[in-house]
Amino acid sequence: FAIAYVSIQFATRIQFLILAVVALSLVSVFLASFPLAGRVGLTVTPVLWGSFGQRPFWATFAVFFPAVTGIMAGISLSGNLRDPRRSIPLGTMGAIGVTMAIYLALAIWLARAATSDELLNTSTIMVDKAFVGWFVLAGMLGATFSSALGSLVAAPRVMHALAVYRIVPYSRFFGQATAKGEPRPAMFATAVTGFVALLIALAGGGLDQVAEIITMFFLITYAMLNLVVLFEQTLSMVSFRPTFNIPRIVPFIGMSGCLFVMFLINPTFSLVASVLVLGVYGYLVRRNLQTLPSDVRSGLFTSLAEWAVKRSSQMPSANERTWKPMVLVPVSSTGELTGSYRFLWAMTSPQGGVQTLGIYPPGEMAPLKDLDLMTQAFLNDGIYAQATLLEESDFVDGVRAATQVLRRTFFRPNVLFLPLRPDSDLAQLQQLVDKTAAYNMGIVLLARHPVIELGREQFINVWVSNQGPDWKLDLRHSNLDLAILLAYQLAQNWRGQINLCMAVGDAATETRAKAYLIELKTMARMPGNTQVLVWQANFEAALALAPRADLSSFGLPRNPDLLFCQRIVSLVDGSCVFIRDSGDESALA
Repeated sequence: FAIAYVSIQFATRIQFLILAVVALSLVSVFLASFPLAGRVGLTVTPVLWGSFGQRPFWATFAVFFPAVTGIMAGISLSGNLRDPRRSIPLGTMGAIGVTMAIYLALAIWLARAATSDELLNTSTIMVDKAFVGWFVLAGMLGATFSSALGSLVAAPRVMHALAVYRIVPYSRFFGQATAKGEPRPAMFATAVTGFVALLIALAGGGLDQVAEIITMFFLITYAMLNLVVLFEQTLSMVSFRPTFNIPRIVPFIGMSGCLFVMFLINPTFSLVASVLVLGVYGYLVRRNLQTLPSDVRSGLFTSLAEWAVKRSSQMPSANERTWKPMVLVPVSSTGELTGSYRFLWAMTSPQGGVQTLGIYPPGEMAPLKDLDLMTQAFLNDGIYAQATLLEESDFVDGVRAATQVLRRTFFRPNVLFLPLRPDSDLAQLQQLVDKTAAYNMGIVLLARHPVIELGREQFINVWVSNQGPDWKLDLRHSNLDLAILLAYQLAQNWRGQINLCMAVGDAATETRAKAYLIELKTMARMPGNTQVLVWQANFEAALALAPRADLSSFGLPRNPDLLFCQRIVSLVDGSCVFIRDSGDESALA
């Protein structure tokens, strides 16, 4: 710890000294292979295919595996390397090659130097058989010392990096470093953690038991590295240009092998380690860390979306079954969107979306400066949202141009939302309604009561026109599909109640009207608390007889009279919404 505390440069110099001692011990081992200085050399006939008596193979593998993970130490020191892009791959691959050669050579040497019984019962066999035994002892101590020193140097820097990005608790404290870049607080924290873990291991089942747990996390790390490489290769992104190309099957085998071996070693530890890793990932996702402009996840989901769009475009259209409200909201100021926020949220949550279109005359964008903030508010509430700004002196032409463009996109808007206020420009509003009819978009005109607004956001009256004389349940010709679907959306998000309302002229018609509305409630799978209300009265009288609602819904004909709509608002004495189908939705689907 004292060496690591001084500086990483001092620790690196000590590592070179240790490397010389380890090299000398290996020379001493391999010199014993020859008949020198009265020695007989390697005379034991090796057992080519042995058996695992005391412990199974995978338990033995788990104990051995952490011994070879030091090859990844350079990654933890990437911030201290002059050229990490070049040094880490070369160092890692070089370490893998050298250690593989040494381990294979030692395995052959041990098989020729001692019998199986000697190997099982003598833990100092290499010291006993080496040319100079104390050289090997010094090498073993040096290797252990080197591993500990490497951990004491690397671990604090990992913790310091996590603290810099505010990932670990007390990040402000652990993110501190000296003028030379030495992370002193993180160094003390990791040293104490390692010491406590060592005491627990010694008090428990020994270091071999701890090795199994450590192996799990190493294997998960390697599995995730292979998974990331596999994703990057599969996505075929231009940004992924490795200088060392490998076939796609290699990371797949690496990932699968790591996960497979984990559960072979110890299923319980593997499950616990996996849950911990997923828990850490979930924690990091909730933190919304902004460390990089993008990562492999965004590329993955983008590629999946592109693949899905291509596949979907080749299949027969299924708009009725997959319909969800994608609302286009043209505004000339952010305040217009703010005033309609709660209604738009209730109208689109949880699977719909809001596409805001800010239209402004040349040089007059100031009223729309906070439009992105409102879009982010929708996103924070779990609703897909986008904002587009369009410089256009004529508001109607801007909406028309944007609609023509957006209707060719995959996630095209299918509902045009417009406010109907007492001071609205009815001529402009009429143009928007008329032009939208040609684009197969539904229309929703919201007329909010100036005092009551949306009230308690609970009761919704859906007015259905007289369907006689056939009384056939064909919503497409009744302009009811969108009204029913949006009423259902609002009732779900408000936890409210829907009333199906109708005005008829006589008792015989009233009976058929009730039967029609009951069938509509059943076939449209409306909530169980939906009420059916029919009055023998003219339309305006029925409006006065209807129970007070927080929102009343009416059909909007193909050639609407907006003055008549404003008159209905005054008769209802509450907020109203006027709806026209697009033709792509179906309440019976």
